[in-house]
Amino acid sequence: MSAYHAIFARISPFFRRRRMQACAETLGLNASHRILDLGGNSWNWEMLGNTELDVTMIDLQPYQLREEVARRFPKLKQVQANALALPFDDGSFDIVFSNSVIEHLHTWENQERFAREALRVAGPHGGLWIQTPARCFLAEPHFLTLGLHWLPKSWQRRLLRRGSLWGWLTRPSPERIQAWLDEIRLLNAAEMRRLFPGCELRTERFLGFWPKSYIVFRRPAGSADR
Repeated sequence: MSAYHAIFARISPFFRRRRMQACAETLGLNASHRILDLGGNSWNWEMLGNTELDVTMIDLQPYQLREEVARRFPKLKQVQANALALPFDDGSFDIVFSNSVIEHLHTWENQERFAREALRVAGPHGGLWIQTPARCFLAEPHFLTLGLHWLPKSWQRRLLRRGSLWGWLTRPSPERIQAWLDEIRLLNAAEMRRLFPGCELRTERFLGFWPKSYIVFRRPAGSADR
């Protein structure tokens, strides 16, 4: 494991475990739900510990589940698919979930396609839980650096290698830096509301006041309000 990923492995579980518990409680997750995880990682579902959840994880390049995970979570499935053109019928799932994926889709147009597909396969009565880092948060989570993401892309390109923790740890080539800058498009609260009309917006805050990430959610039909 690289030093960069080791830092993430230490920081992320605290926030992600709390977020997954909030998702389970808010949406009332149970074994009867057909759940679609866009860009899924088994790590999220392992944190919940509910081995009965029926989860289909899709990714462009699915990874091999560890044998132990596959044994403990027999309903955890992986499908190779593109979240911008899902191979599922309308309303195929009771809940559509995604964690820190929509900001990796390069353009606003792709983010719109992602949102349309999520809403389509959830149908009008399905639940949603879509999370993304807040653009207004002081630290950019991918580069692990304060404020750099607020600068023009031309400045970021020059500063990332020597002016970010990500650059110090990975020593990226100019081509890799450009690829990351092209890939990541952070969102604000207004954009999330626009992408997911009719959904509620929840703001995760750092130290109780600074917006860290946004979650749009909609409870599945029949679930009790919490």
